[in-house]
This record gives sequence, structure tokens and C-alpha cells, in this order.
Amino acid sequence: MADLLFRGATVVDGTGADRRRADVLVRDGVVAELGQKLTARHIIDSEGLVLAPGFIDMHSHSDLRLLLEPGHPSRVTQGVTCEVLGQDGLSYAPVDDRTLPELRRQLAGWNGDPADFDWSWRTVGEYLDRLDGQGTAVNACYLVPHGTLRALVLGWERRAPSAAELDRMRALLAQGLSEGAVGLSSGLSYPPGMYARTEELTALCAVVAEHGGYHSPHQRSYGAGALAGYAEMLEISRRSGCPLHLAHATMNFGVNAGRAGELLDLLDAAIAAGADVTLDSYPYLPGSTTLAALLPSWAAEGGPEATLARLADPGARERIRVDLEERGSDGCHGVVADWRTVQIAGVRTAGLVGAVGRTVADLAAERGRGGTEVFFELLRADELGTTILQHVGHEENVRAIMRHPAHTVGSDGLLVGARPHPRAWGTFARYLGHYVREAGVLTLEQAVARMTGRPAARLRLARRGLVRPGHHADLVLFDPETVADTATFEQPRRAATGLAHVLVNGVAVLRDGRPTGALPGRTLRRAPGGETR
Repeated sequence: MADLLFRGATVVDGTGADRRRADVLVRDGVVAELGQKLTARHIIDSEGLVLAPGFIDMHSHSDLRLLLEPGHPSRVTQGVTCEVLGQDGLSYAPVDDRTLPELRRQLAGWNGDPADFDWSWRTVGEYLDRLDGQGTAVNACYLVPHGTLRALVLGWERRAPSAAELDRMRALLAQGLSEGAVGLSSGLSYPPGMYARTEELTALCAVVAEHGGYHSPHQRSYGAGALAGYAEMLEISRRSGCPLHLAHATMNFGVNAGRAGELLDLLDAAIAAGADVTLDSYPYLPGSTTLAALLPSWAAEGGPEATLARLADPGARERIRVDLEERGSDGCHGVVADWRTVQIAGVRTAGLVGAVGRTVADLAAERGRGGTEVFFELLRADELGTTILQHVGHEENVRAIMRHPAHTVGSDGLLVGARPHPRAWGTFARYLGHYVREAGVLTLEQAVARMTGRPAARLRLARRGLVRPGHHADLVLFDPETVADTATFEQPRRAATGLAHVLVNGVAVLRDGRPTGALPGRTLRRAPGGETR
């Protein structure tokens, strides 16, 4: 790698410190020097442009996409140089021959289920080796998914583990952490993770703490039980001594309009008492998940085949209807389903493509049926593979949460379906363009710190996340006056604008605004109790 000089850049270094003008020299994949009037063989005129550390996506669902499309344009075009996989308690390692087919079906709405694909790994280490063996455009970290552990040990049973089963889960978790995972994720409104009690999670988080990792929960409710759910996560952290990173920290649905301050007060009190807490969020109002996620927990017990069997049973369907329409399903965050807010984003079955972009309420009106009936029809016809948008967010909450000093950025982006959420392609540029330049909610320095130095510290990344001599050259050069997201809900795969160059480990993955196809990324693995390298 020849020397490369960014001449006259406005350096925003990731610490939150004021920007400064400097030449930045990159040599042998690392930042060699910051200074004035430096020289090199290759020079990029950076006058008027911002040079920042590469952005870190703290909540990504690219577990399969990195293998299927290693050039990863959705991320490199918005400056992401590292992402954290294994989110929401569900992913593809560790697995065995029984659980892998079940998880593939469970996760098809998030990640697809590609045919003729090599699924030969079984452990966390083997999955990370697979990523490294193939090559990727960006670096990647991995969280051991709690729901996947539970499926391995308990299947999809709605009960507490026995002492022996809990011991096995702890051992599998320790193995995944020793193989390089940075922590544990949990998905407590998704089966089978939603069947876990506080005591189970506390016991597992104690193992994570011993290995120097963190817990990243998709907690039990972002609706009627949101504050109680956050309080439970803080209590698990306190009991176990495990650092806490709250995934996609939001306060959604009508019951939580204007209530972000209550969440932030809860966090501030815990931090003042000594808790180690960070969080991430995406800069949009709608959320995204699978249509099947709205089912009550009892209806998902036993796995996908058992769920489909219940959907074929009139008695079970009536019980589900009551939970959705009258009580508030725990899968729907304890809130009565409002089918006007549930929009179809993607389907697996070709005959259902006409539903994409429409709400369940629209489809019900057209068919002269109830919304819950249409919900059942879609789940059965698409074999649980339907992806949705949920229009349940509040702008005042989004802004309040991103201002919090513990905040980092996570796209939570799904990359499959006809019209996935635009956050997969636009999150980081939207922060910089809309919330920094246009709305002034954050300063440029604050936003960059949330995308770089702060998440790097949570991940304990060695010599990454800052523009500093000796640090790996994960860098992004962008125009602060033009950077913007262009992905929309109608055209969600449009690349961000205003980004000129992106380097990963000193190699250009974006040059003059275009992906290069280079694959310099690698997995960043946690040494037990130590740094992530």
C-alpha cells in the first residue's frame, strides 16, 4: 500500500473535540501522521471536506448479506467501515443440524433464505472464519445471540431452563466469547428468547462480564411496557456486572408519545449509580420487523412449523385475534394492533407482491375482510416470511434520545424484500445531513463521536474509531454541505450522496463516490477479557 495523503482536510477526529485543519498521512494501513505541509506519493485534495474515522454500525443485520454481497454497497456508500452482527438474539451461530433449518425459516423475513448456499459452519469461530476466508468490504464484530443459544438447548419451549440446561447455555456462550464474539444479544419480543426470565438472562450476562463483553438487548417492549422493559435490562446489568448497550432505544406507539425524557431519566439515574450503559438508535420514525413478530408468544411456541399449524386452527386463530385486537399481544409490545400502521415491506411468495407497499388495513378494506383475517392470510400464504414497516415512532422522542451523551448509531437495517426500510442505506448520511446540517439537533463533532469513538470504546476496539497516529486507517472523507440520504420508503436502495472516499484498513472501498469492489475488511475478535482486534 503506497503512502496516501489527505491534504488540507477538516479533521473531525471522533473524540468530540473541535474540528481542525490538517494533512493526514496514511501508510501501511494505518494513520502515520497528522500535520501541515506533509507530502506523499498519492495526494487527495481534501480542502473543504471532512475527514473522520470510519463509521461503526452498532446494530446491523448483514449476517448473510456480507457473504452473499461482500462488496456491501449499502454500507460503504454511507461511510460504514465496521458493523456489529448477531443482533436481536437471533442469528446463525452457534447452531447444529436441527436448529439451523429452524433459524433459517425464522429469519427469512430479515435476511432471506438463499438457495444453493454453503451453510457448513456451526460454531461462532467457524462463522467468523467463513467471513474472513471469503473477504468483506467492511470489518465485522459478532454478538452471541441468546435466542439461538436457547434454541440449541431448549428448542422453542416456553419454559425456564433446568440447572443443567442453563449450565449448557453458559458453556456455549463462553465458547462463542472465547472464539471472538464481543458480547451477547437478546431478542425479548421474539421467540424463543422472549421465553427467558430475568434470572436466566442474569446468569448468562455474568458469563459475558467475565469475558469482558457487553449485553445488547432488544428488550421486551417498546410500547405499553417500554419503561418496565428498560428497567429490567438495567437490573440485569446491575446484578451481573455486565455492561449494557440498549439496542434501537426507542419509545414507540401512541402510549409513549413525548415520553423519551422518562427513559433518559431512568438511564441517568442508573449511570449516576455506577452503571455502564450505552445505547443506539436510527434516525427514522417507522420501525421494521417481520409480520410474524406481532404474534403472541404462546402462538410461536414450538417453532415455525408449530406456529403455522396454529394459524390453520380456527380456535387458535380466535385466541390470537383476541390478543391482538382486545388485549394487546406481547409480540405487538402490549399494544392493541392498529393495522393502519402496519405496512408490507417484502414477501417471499411471488403471488403476494401486490401487497408490498400497502398497509394491512388497506388490504382488508379492499378484500372486505377484517385486518386480523388478512394478517392470518398473509402469514400462512408467505409461510411467516413477510417483512413489515411499523409507523409507530415520534419525532420528539427520536431527537431527545439522540442528544443523550450515551448515544451511538445503529441502522438496524434489513436488506431483503421489495421495499425494505431505507435506514439500511441512509442512516449515517441522514444523521449528518438532516439532524446536523438542516435541523441542528447535533453538532458535527457530536454526531461523528456517536458514530466512531464512542462505539469503538464500547466494542473495546484496539486502535480504531479515532483519527490518530498509529490507528488503523478506517476513514471517511465527505462534504458536510452536501452529505445526505437519498433512500426513501418508495426507493429504499438509493445510495447516500456527498461521500467522496472511504478506506477500510487503509484500502479504498469507495473512491470518488463509487464502490471499488475491494474486500479489505476482516472480523474483529475479542480476546477474552481484553481488546477487540
